[in-house]
Amino acid sequence: MADTNFIDYVKFCSRSGAGGAGSVHFRREKHVPKGGPDGGDGGRGGHIILKGSAQLWTLLHLKYKKHVIGEDGKGGEGGRRKGRDGIDVILEVPLGTVTKDAETMETRFEVTEDGQEVILTPGGRGGLGNDHFKTATNQAPHFAQPGEPGVEEWIILELKLLADVGLVGFPNAGKSTLLSSISAAKPEIGDYPFTTLVPNLGVIGYRDDKSFVMADIPGIIEGASEGRGLGLRFLRHIERNSILLFMIPADAESISEQYRILLGELEKFNPELLDKKRLLAITKSDMLDDELMDQMGVDLPKDIPSIFISSVSQFNLDKLKDMLWQAIHSQ
Repeated sequence: MADTNFIDYVKFCSRSGAGGAGSVHFRREKHVPKGGPDGGDGGRGGHIILKGSAQLWTLLHLKYKKHVIGEDGKGGEGGRRKGRDGIDVILEVPLGTVTKDAETMETRFEVTEDGQEVILTPGGRGGLGNDHFKTATNQAPHFAQPGEPGVEEWIILELKLLADVGLVGFPNAGKSTLLSSISAAKPEIGDYPFTTLVPNLGVIGYRDDKSFVMADIPGIIEGASEGRGLGLRFLRHIERNSILLFMIPADAESISEQYRILLGELEKFNPELLDKKRLLAITKSDMLDDELMDQMGVDLPKDIPSIFISSVSQFNLDKLKDMLWQAIHSQ
């Protein structure tokens, strides 16, 4: 999928339908004098509904939809006939879509399941017909309820990718190369910073037809939480990953220092990210021999499981998948 097709943020005006008015009507039949009130209720206004779809992974289809408008309910009729409800507008969204109020930035809900439907903007209630207001002392009410107006509000939808494993590392750490090596994903790979401009998802095949999902998050640099590089735009996708796989190349000046910087940027963005399980992969290890790996292992961070890998030579990739699978399914 082209880079321009990945849209993870949209803002639009959501307006539900107004409820239909209740009817003021009296029964008029031959040989039935003073038939009494029989005005029907108005129909409900159309809801704006979000529906989760596992077939979507971007908000591209909503990018140019600036106004979403529900249909108004129809008025009630005589004979206690209820007016037709307004037609609901159903917007399909990818799993992991978070809904916010554009004015208060308050988070309302998140769509996480395929087929899940949540009312975003409720339609106005239909008014009651005059049949509801007859009493012993008022047997011919000449009034009915108007329908409630619809709701108009500005909404923000943010997509946070749902993946089992999120790849975290500086630009050119080998994240895209790893994803392309162990999945069918085809991310752009280059020898320059910020080759990956949008997150990429890949399904990783495992033993006995099992699988898990891996997300390649665009490169983080020092100061990303303050807007440097690609800034905060893609850090939110890491919030929905079960495991964080830190990737640092073997030719880095200091693996421990790079790990510290990456961890610091995540903590500044959201301290809760530090509660996630973490693994460390030393990439581009095909240039190392066993003796050098043993020497480097002494200086690696002690609070995180680590492994030397090479995506090009397939070195230790099966062992890495074993470690990830165990981490995903361990309590």
